[in-house]
Amino acid sequence: MVDREKVVAVLKDHFPGASEDVAEEAADAIVGLGDEWEDVTYKEEELGYHYTSKCVDICYLADQVDRGAEFRLFRKRRWRNGDPGWR
Repeated sequence: MVDREKVVAVLKDHFPGASEDVAEEAADAIVGLGDEWEDVTYKEEELGYHYTSKCVDICYLADQVDRGAEFRLFRKRRWRNGDPGWR
């Protein structure tokens, strides 16, 4: 489970110009991710993603990873006919 207060603190650190309300609303959205979202952070091969130093010059995410940042990647599940069992 993600700690909402930690998320608010991280958002405020990374976006110092954002108001308290905006940081709290964003944290609510992040913490409230439902079952329709799945963590695909460690499915690089499946997604066709691989890290390369050539990307650092043109890709914000690759640049941030190169600087030591960590990211989690989520994908919205595809449901057929409202059935959450199908992916």
